[in-house]
Amino acid sequence: MTGISKVSAYLQEHAKELARDIVHTVVPKFETHVPEQEVEAAILVYTDFIAMLGEAILSKKGKVPEGLLEWSQKNGERTAAHGEKISIIVARYPYTRIVFVEKLTNASLKFGLATEEVTFINTQLNYMLDISMNETVLAFERVTAAIIKKARTEIMDLSAPIVPLRDGLAVLPLVGSINEERVQYLVEKAIPKMAEMRLRCLIIDFSGILQVDAMVEKHLLDVYHILGLLGIKAIATGIRPDLAQKLVNIGSDLSSIKTYATVRQAMEQIK
Repeated sequence: MTGISKVSAYLQEHAKELARDIVHTVVPKFETHVPEQEVEAAILVYTDFIAMLGEAILSKKGKVPEGLLEWSQKNGERTAAHGEKISIIVARYPYTRIVFVEKLTNASLKFGLATEEVTFINTQLNYMLDISMNETVLAFERVTAAIIKKARTEIMDLSAPIVPLRDGLAVLPLVGSINEERVQYLVEKAIPKMAEMRLRCLIIDFSGILQVDAMVEKHLLDVYHILGLLGIKAIATGIRPDLAQKLVNIGSDLSSIKTYATVRQAMEQIK
């Protein structure tokens, strides 16, 4: 039996013992508390990890255990769901790597492996740990992106409320900055709601707008045209001189848009 074969057999036979030793050596080095349930889960995963590493060094195929991938992904997902930083998880890998390398090197020297054989085993180890870290980060980014998307949708809903004033009349107060994403939301989400409400007239109030991207000024006029096609008369209020000047500068014809200084003035004129 070769030296690598002996190390392979040792890793597979003593996987659970080594996993427990490694986890209990690594965990105290972490700056953050690790729940006991997570510690036990890590022991189970690393038991499979070590056994699979034993097989990998014998077959010279860097196969990563499915359990390790799943565990790594859950780590990333849980971290994102709790609103924690991914750096908390990533910071654990250097300690884990050091302890793993130390244990494997000692085992390799115990069975008289040559330097190149020790290097090969540690290379397989590092490959698996790198895959684990990559899966953790990717899962974190995936969940974080979903959370951000959900939050942005909720913000969009709150930033463009359609407030009924009386039968057939509502006001759409716009607040903050208007960008292409918000205009797209108005077209795809808000306007269909207006049609469902059977509005005859909509007051779009710009008094709360802080900034309008230059590229979306024309799209705002498109919103007026779409409303017109739906039979909804659109009236603008609160348009500041600087916004009006920008619209004129890009060649927009404002003559077809009825404007008032305030919502109250508009309501007084609407019959």
